[in-house]
Amino acid sequence: MAALRTAAWRAMVAISLIATVPLLIAMAAMAATAAEPLSLRDAIHAALRGNPELRNFAWDFKAQDGLAAQAAVRPNPQLDFQAEDFLGTGQSRGFTGAEFSLSLSQTLELGDKRRRRIGLADEQRRLIEAERSIRQLDVVAEVARRFIAVAADQQRSALAERAVQLATATRDEVQKRVDAARSPLAEASRAGIQLARARLDQQQVARQLAADRQQLAALWGDAEPAFAAVSAALFRLPAVGDYALLQERLARNPDLGRFVSEARLRDAEVRLALAQGVQNLNVEAGLRRTQNGSDQALLFGLTLPLAINDRNAGNVAAARAARERVDADQAALALRLKTELYALYQQLAQARAEVEGLEQQILPRAHEALKQAEYAYQRGRYGYLEWVDVQRELLAVERQHIDAAEQYHLRLAEIERLTGEALAEALPEPLSGPLPPPAAAGVPPS
Repeated sequence: MAALRTAAWRAMVAISLIATVPLLIAMAAMAATAAEPLSLRDAIHAALRGNPELRNFAWDFKAQDGLAAQAAVRPNPQLDFQAEDFLGTGQSRGFTGAEFSLSLSQTLELGDKRRRRIGLADEQRRLIEAERSIRQLDVVAEVARRFIAVAADQQRSALAERAVQLATATRDEVQKRVDAARSPLAEASRAGIQLARARLDQQQVARQLAADRQQLAALWGDAEPAFAAVSAALFRLPAVGDYALLQERLARNPDLGRFVSEARLRDAEVRLALAQGVQNLNVEAGLRRTQNGSDQALLFGLTLPLAINDRNAGNVAAARAARERVDADQAALALRLKTELYALYQQLAQARAEVEGLEQQILPRAHEALKQAEYAYQRGRYGYLEWVDVQRELLAVERQHIDAAEQYHLRLAEIERLTGEALAEALPEPLSGPLPPPAAAGVPPS
């Protein structure tokens, strides 16, 4: 009996372990997914699938389907009953001389109105599709901006961590000199203040990074970001074509393309306004019965209003004016986009020059200056203030390096938005390594 109980217990344990394996695998997969850096391409795909504003276009299309169905509706026939010459005097006394008419009438739309209405509804749907395409590109561009901000914040966070490490090493070195009575006690206090300020800056950068991650995740409807970091080579600067090539691509701007759809819509409105100026024909057919003699006869009638005055001339004029306005708006937008493209191109060139200048000339010298200043401080050739001033200069240069790289990618994203190019390559991948660390305290230059 004991053996049976033991076997049963082992079987239950095995079953529970087997049931737990899928859950553990799923949890491990979720943890691995959360740990993987988010790529720009994945962020764009997530936004296109889950952005609340893009999903709302489904209601616009549903409403337009209703309007299209309404545009195709024909006029209903009308049933008409008339009674004449009854309840009067003489021969019309009672119903003896009454006449009864029962007829069916139908309005025939002339001027091809129904087809014009359907055509207008179709163009309205195409305009909604164009607006959705524009909004999709706007969402993609916003994803790129937020993604770049998070990537830059990550670099600032790494720089803030290194600043804390440098301030900690500096405080320890100063404390050694104070303990050895080689520096005044005030320098230790100053070093402590510098470390406290570095930690405050680190907290500020961390909060900004959290806020930017939240704003990025909100673009695809997540209340909380499910990613820990983004994968971006911030300091790799993709090349762009020359300005003449970008001007040619500007014709693909989706905002300009929207005017094509709007122009077709306005043309459809003009055609419908002209068609509505054509008078409709009303056809009537029925049966008439005379009580006196029980005679019956058919009746037939046509009704066509006389077009003495064009009652739709104002609507036609308004539709034509709206159509001409489209061309004027398109020309104005094209001029504004060219001006904006030129400004962005100049800013892009300036940002590239700044990044390359910092990387090739300023940053190496700043790192070397820090090594030399630390070496001089340890041997009493530099005071504390001179050493800290060199540290601050290096950190400022590294912040400028991050800012310039961020501005380059932001300007590039704006240019790609203007030219209608894909934004998935706005930041090259995979993730690049961190910035070169500052010289460690206590290590003299070689």
